[in-house]
Amino acid sequence: MSVLIEKPLIMTDFQKVRSQTEELCSPLEIEDYQIQPMADASPPKWHLAHVTWFFETFVLAKHSHNYQVFNPAYNYLFNSYYNGVGSPYPRASRGHLSRPTVAEIYEYRKIIDERILNLLETNPDPEIIFRVTLGLHHERQHQELMLTDVKYNFGNNPLLPSYNKKIGNNIGQVLPQKWIEFKGGIAEVGAFYSNDFIFDNETPRHKVFLAPFYFSSHLVTNRDFLEFIQNDGYERHDLWLSDGWAHLKSLGQNRWKYPLYWFEEDNVLFEYTLQGPRPLDLDAPLCHVSAYEADAFARWKGARLPTEQEWEFAASDLPVLGNFLSSGYFHPTRDDKESFSGLFGDVWEWTSSSYSPYPGFSPFEGSLGEYNGKFMSSQLVLRGGSCVSSHDHIRKTYRNFFYPRDRWQFSGIRLAKDSF
Repeated sequence: MSVLIEKPLIMTDFQKVRSQTEELCSPLEIEDYQIQPMADASPPKWHLAHVTWFFETFVLAKHSHNYQVFNPAYNYLFNSYYNGVGSPYPRASRGHLSRPTVAEIYEYRKIIDERILNLLETNPDPEIIFRVTLGLHHERQHQELMLTDVKYNFGNNPLLPSYNKKIGNNIGQVLPQKWIEFKGGIAEVGAFYSNDFIFDNETPRHKVFLAPFYFSSHLVTNRDFLEFIQNDGYERHDLWLSDGWAHLKSLGQNRWKYPLYWFEEDNVLFEYTLQGPRPLDLDAPLCHVSAYEADAFARWKGARLPTEQEWEFAASDLPVLGNFLSSGYFHPTRDDKESFSGLFGDVWEWTSSSYSPYPGFSPFEGSLGEYNGKFMSSQLVLRGGSCVSSHDHIRKTYRNFFYPRDRWQFSGIRLAKDSF
């Protein structure tokens, strides 16, 4: 697969994305770079090194004559899951790596950047441009992961430190939910093969049949979910999927009572944000819930989660606009638009669809085939991007995926129901 992008454009894009990653680290203190808040998260230092290792391994080592790796040990320390190029260092132990130092990782980034730019300047082969483009989208994914991991670190620190100061919109009239009807029928979903970059899991485009359905006009808010909690939503087994209820019980004293980052103090509900703790904005979009919670809430409302095919069909005529990373808020903002909106940005929207291959799916060639296909088991699809997603990374066909128990990502809820 190739992506036809002009050489000057890919070089500019490369410098922009690489610089942006380092800008996102600028609010961090040196101690913050090392913390691994849980096994599923990674320290910022590891993110910085891993995305650089990706360019070195899948671009430079493949396309530079007699290439000498920067440090052979990095192929073990900063490999994530690419078994085709070596054995990865244990994921849960990434926070144990006090060396190499942060300064050494930044020097590694600088040297690999110079080598990539030199390669693009001297050999603008379409396959090289494709691999660099993939690496840039990979780094955008890690920019988002890094922010969610930093939030989990800070949000579980008793000091509840802030990462940034910019506050999003929390004023304005909030309009009631409406049901938007879609007639369904034969629809096409998935991405076209084109000169624009797409991930392999978005293809091939194919036909599906959709029964008539309704979509909620707006995202579920904190106020909506608080009503679910006050109606004993976390205590009613009849609302929960069997796996979800078993997961709740397995948590013991840490059993969920609220979405992640909600807490009560002096009978007032607060929410930890990357701007620090603040009183819960009841009319802001709900975020940091698992698919189990989303499904239970939908059941309580007499509705359901949409399928990913319904979501893509509903989004087909809408522009990809919303509250993304570039806004600098790093938190969902109130939606006061009267029309059907909010499908992009703010929060990833859980669907009921399992993350599985499309008919005729073909992974990237070689070791890059491990990028997406090997994860098509036991996970659910989320759509639309979030407030920490890069706007130029999200498409209507973009498929994110996480396990149904996961809630440290900026994940929220949009409801659907049948119209027959």
